[in-house]
Amino acid sequence: MTDLFQSWNRLQILEIQASGFEGPIPSSISTLSTLTELRISDLVGEGSNFPNLSSMTGMTKLMLRSCNISGQIPTYISNMTQLQILDLSFNRLEGHIPDLGDLTTLGLTYLTSNFLNGTIPNWIKSRDNRFQIDLSYNNLSEHSAPSCRENLNLFKSFSGRDNLILSECLKDFPCSKVIGCIIYVDRYFLHINCGGKATTVGNIMYEEDDNLAGAAVFVPVRERENWGFSSTGNFWDVTTPHDYVAKNVSALTMKESELYTSARLSPLSITYYARCLVNGRYKVKLHFAEIVFRDNRSFYSLGRRIFDVYIQEELVMKDFDIENTAQGVDKAVVMKFNAVVKNSVLMIRFYWAGKGTTAAPETGTYGPLISAIFVESGSHLNDKMKMTIVVGPVVLPLLLIFMILGILRWKGYLGGRISREKELRRLDLQTGFFTYRQIKAATDNFNTANKIGEGGFGLVYKGILLDGTVIAVKQLSSKSKQGNREFVNEIGIMSGLQHPNLVRLYGCCIAGKQLLLVYEYMENNSLAHNLFGPADGRLKLDWPARQKICVGIARGLAFLHEESTLKIVHRDIKSTNVLLERDLNPKISDFGLAKLDEDENTRIKTRIAGTMGYMAPEYVLWGILTYKADVYSFGVVVLEIVAGKNNRKHGPNENPACLLDWAIILHQKGNMMEL
Repeated sequence: MTDLFQSWNRLQILEIQASGFEGPIPSSISTLSTLTELRISDLVGEGSNFPNLSSMTGMTKLMLRSCNISGQIPTYISNMTQLQILDLSFNRLEGHIPDLGDLTTLGLTYLTSNFLNGTIPNWIKSRDNRFQIDLSYNNLSEHSAPSCRENLNLFKSFSGRDNLILSECLKDFPCSKVIGCIIYVDRYFLHINCGGKATTVGNIMYEEDDNLAGAAVFVPVRERENWGFSSTGNFWDVTTPHDYVAKNVSALTMKESELYTSARLSPLSITYYARCLVNGRYKVKLHFAEIVFRDNRSFYSLGRRIFDVYIQEELVMKDFDIENTAQGVDKAVVMKFNAVVKNSVLMIRFYWAGKGTTAAPETGTYGPLISAIFVESGSHLNDKMKMTIVVGPVVLPLLLIFMILGILRWKGYLGGRISREKELRRLDLQTGFFTYRQIKAATDNFNTANKIGEGGFGLVYKGILLDGTVIAVKQLSSKSKQGNREFVNEIGIMSGLQHPNLVRLYGCCIAGKQLLLVYEYMENNSLAHNLFGPADGRLKLDWPARQKICVGIARGLAFLHEESTLKIVHRDIKSTNVLLERDLNPKISDFGLAKLDEDENTRIKTRIAGTMGYMAPEYVLWGILTYKADVYSFGVVVLEIVAGKNNRKHGPNENPACLLDWAIILHQKGNMMEL
């Protein structure tokens, strides 16, 4: 953008949208004190700080969208007392949201897709549904979230590992749940008739999506569904309420025409998201048809709708033009993609980058349009897992308990009369099976360069599946002390558990004498590696990181002991069995020794198993096991985290040989800081 503004000192409206101009915005724009409307969008090239607009106190509509602006939102905006619309979306703004509570005419506020942090200010919390506010895609503090409100969009507004579940507005109910007499389990599919009523095409039922939405709307997951959507953007210069749902006005002759009689629209961005999908590869089909523009050689034929499509936040279609691709209006076009679900969540986003027309056939006709969404897993278990089981709400926990108990009591099957492969396959293990060929290919034939760990169970390798999913493969050692029973025990327990602080088990492989477990890959190795490993290979853990790890482990144990349908004692909590994600979120692993706590008031008398130095005294001495044994082990791990020393390999001259004993001695001397 060249410096043209100094001579335009009487200008009232300036609009430069999707022009291809390069930033930054010239500083001379500050001289345009008579401006009442300023709209600049989609600049390319160099970014800049927020321009000085402090003299424009008569501003009514301010848009600086996707202009590569960094820095903080200036407080002088609060002096624009006539401001009606504020759009600062898709920039790199950071810091706190300023106090704009005195701007009583500010009906639309868009701050989406920035890096804003801090708490949500009270002026936003106190506004009712007459005010539409979009704070989606930021780094705000989740504890500041206000009560749920349709016209306050908080989709992915918060900092943290799993942004989708930090606000109760996003309906964080468990994926496997009982509603009435129906059990809902993790799903392998998603079918939505966007903007329309429920309809059946062939043998597929497409769910209804007839919410009229609005300028800054988040529609959360509903109780009997596993999906919702986030819509943002305002149709500028439209004085009458604009439909965010398009309805076809002519007869449609294409195949599956039921899917194209309606479509969802947005002037800027729509994000559909599905929760509770089983991890793995999925086929995605996006159905489009241009049902707004016409081809009758009139003004209605001049419009061009161009937008981008993202799946799992990766650009899969740029400058997509429905009419051009389908070679006409009212013609269907189905775009096919592959997607990988890793955290049970799939997101599909449609984004208008300012291209195409904005006023043909009428003002406010632009932005992305989607007719239907089809998502199905490529897994061979698909049809089996589509079934909904109808039983009483008490029956499911009992069935799960009996299934796990049967696996835990599997030792009666051992005896060498039948191969372990056949015996394992006779059990209905609740997890996926991988072929040995898949695992060999993923690990490059168990290349030593891919070895990432070693334990009593065997070696652990890093692998990459054909779909790009990174995995960790635990290989059963032929000299393993745990053997088949612990192998099945781990599968039986872990396949029924899902929690942000428990390692996810993808499946297993049984091939002759080879027994392999396949897990999600944890990028930062184990907690022990980062506390006690070679100095050049471990992370620097500051105090906030160490606190985060302690709290995460505690949450995982609380889930096992109190929140899970099946109450479980892990029995082997130690720093080597805590793995760290990229953002240092901890996950408990290795459930080979875990036991079911069938009655929380009963002590389990069992053989001693675990790791010396981490086991509770009453368990070691008398074999009495309760969840308190895990709590004791957790305390030892916390001590290691705080001290940065290994419990089993520390002490002055190795006497006392245990960090815990040394801590007790130092405590008695009143010198704990020496630890």
